[in-house]
Amino acid sequence: MGKPCTSLQVPKGASDMTDDAPQTGRRPAGEELARVSKTAPLRVAASGADGTIAHWKHGSLHDVVGAMADHVIMAHSGSMQRLERRSGQSIAIGTARSGAVTIIPAGSSARWDISGSVEFVLLSLPERTLKRIADEADASAPANIIERTAHPDPITSRLLLSAADVLEGNAALDALFRQQLTDLLATRLLAAHAGSPAPHQPVMGGLAPKTLTRAIERLRSDSDADISLSALAAEAGLSRFHFGRAFKESTGLSPHAWLRQHRLDQAMTMLRYTDLTIASVAAALGYASQTAFAAAFRKLTGQSPSDWRQRTR
Repeated sequence: MGKPCTSLQVPKGASDMTDDAPQTGRRPAGEELARVSKTAPLRVAASGADGTIAHWKHGSLHDVVGAMADHVIMAHSGSMQRLERRSGQSIAIGTARSGAVTIIPAGSSARWDISGSVEFVLLSLPERTLKRIADEADASAPANIIERTAHPDPITSRLLLSAADVLEGNAALDALFRQQLTDLLATRLLAAHAGSPAPHQPVMGGLAPKTLTRAIERLRSDSDADISLSALAAEAGLSRFHFGRAFKESTGLSPHAWLRQHRLDQAMTMLRYTDLTIASVAAALGYASQTAFAAAFRKLTGQSPSDWRQRTR
């Protein structure tokens, strides 16, 4: 990526991502993400008191992300990846993909399960910045920032990913650009992701958490249980049409697409950590042939199973 310019820096430590001491019990976002992901951001654009923009890429994650001092907005890029967030009895499942954003309100804590690598551009946004933007717009500050898990929002995604073009291009992300971008994102957050719903309320029109959990467990099952759309809908007490629509509202994918992604996750685990042949992996996952498996794998990753295995080992 080249030697960064003066306004960009390769971080020496996660604590470099904030200029302010965190609130009691809350870590700076960069510090907490570095702890759970065991890596550091690829690039950081330090924007002072109004927020910090960083480009991250990390591997699988199965850990509790603790409460962070600032609101965190992530715009996902790269290949699709399943995300699962649990807090108490609440579960949210989504698919990281182009046009989707994840939002973690300040002070929120949850367990995250991510089976493969993810890449995103992140904005760490202090509450005072939101209050300033609300004051400038003569609007009251929101009661809650709504937690989102891979939520479709191409507007916010494009705004935040525009920073990545500069970061990756080894050009100076000047102060004026940073300030304007941060203000635009704060305005967008207030307009589209703030309100009175409880942080873990299901997406309107989606499945109830318990119903979604049962459906996911059935799709994941290695038994001979019926995983047809009719069976899934019947267990949820919905018509096939309404179940399919509600499942997609909750996860961002249709049941068929979710199962395909789940099988891809399983395939990646087998290819990376076992010595099974490609044909054996295909058979274990229920594909009719090695050719069918290879075609499905390439469609989702852009690589053949053998090339992917060689690259990741």
